[in-house]
Amino acid sequence: MIHLKAVYKKESGRADTFPFNVPAIQALGQVEFRQPVTFLVGENGSGKSTFLEALAVGVGAITVGGEDIKSDETLPHARKLAAGLRLVWHMKTQHGFFMRAEDFFNFAKRINQTCAELTALATKYENELQDKPDDFGVRLALDMALGEKSALTQRYGENADALSHGESFMQLFQQRMTPRGLYLVDEPEAALSPLRQLGLLSLLKEAVEQNCQFIIATHSPILMAFPEACILNFDNLPIEETEYHELEHVKLTRDFLNNPDAFLRHL
Repeated sequence: MIHLKAVYKKESGRADTFPFNVPAIQALGQVEFRQPVTFLVGENGSGKSTFLEALAVGVGAITVGGEDIKSDETLPHARKLAAGLRLVWHMKTQHGFFMRAEDFFNFAKRINQTCAELTALATKYENELQDKPDDFGVRLALDMALGEKSALTQRYGENADALSHGESFMQLFQQRMTPRGLYLVDEPEAALSPLRQLGLLSLLKEAVEQNCQFIIATHSPILMAFPEACILNFDNLPIEETEYHELEHVKLTRDFLNNPDAFLRHL
């Protein structure tokens, strides 16, 4: 399912200010999403993450582990760009999320903090019940605290920090995924080993079968290889769809793996 069909730039801000001075943003006209999975690729600073953030603001996406996207202090540039974009929907959805690497780590911390607070509350109520064993209000509060903690640990584990980043990321992705969602993800490979990236491809396939759409900014040739994905290259102006085997990321990785000595002898 393709929920978000296209994005048009209807107006520009001052060309000498960020993000409007980024070449890809300056050349931005119309971007179409023709497949359920779209990858945004390009060198650091090419504008792919900025564009993705503006999309997140434009769709009003929920930020995993972050603040309200309308007030997030890290996204003033994205709000400026989003104001100049027009989004075209096939079928608007309220499901999905926006996630950056820092949002993932913040989310894990918040889950652990909440579990610790619920544990402290439960201990407090248990102590109160020792003095007032028949106090229905305290017993109800205790049950609620234990129930909320149990629900969190069943969904995310006893301690998100105790898992590797890759395990936590995959667990979070699985637990927060819902059918018919729009998912905007910035460089998920930052938390994933090559093996975990293959696992993410499998999750993407399952989610696409449940009418989900993904727009992912990435440097990973493994993720870019998702079958029939659309790859939008931010290194080409204007932004254009590029075949997998023509990407510089793919060519360089392939050449390096075929002959690493040819690169390393110059170190």
